[in-house]
Amino acid sequence: MKNLGLIFAALSDPTRRQVVENLKGEDLTPSEMLERMNVSQPTLSHHLDILKRAELVETTREGQFIRYSLNMTIFEMALEYMASITKKGKKQ
Repeated sequence: MKNLGLIFAALSDPTRRQVVENLKGEDLTPSEMLERMNVSQPTLSHHLDILKRAELVETTREGQFIRYSLNMTIFEMALEYMASITKKGKKQ
């Protein structure tokens, strides 16, 4: 299982959650994200690096551009983990 601590730590930051929200509907380049967010390029790069290390985002190179997308496999794994906790916590 992937490092859940790393996943949840990555999602704990509001800026990184905003990145995830932006990537929900479509894959974006950092330039496209910067148009939608009120952060500097170095700040965005830092947050994208953390999301990438947690494997929450994936990259695809398109010529000189890098396009980011959500890694839904990791999100589904985190959801399954959370669901398993709620199942264990329910009284029968």
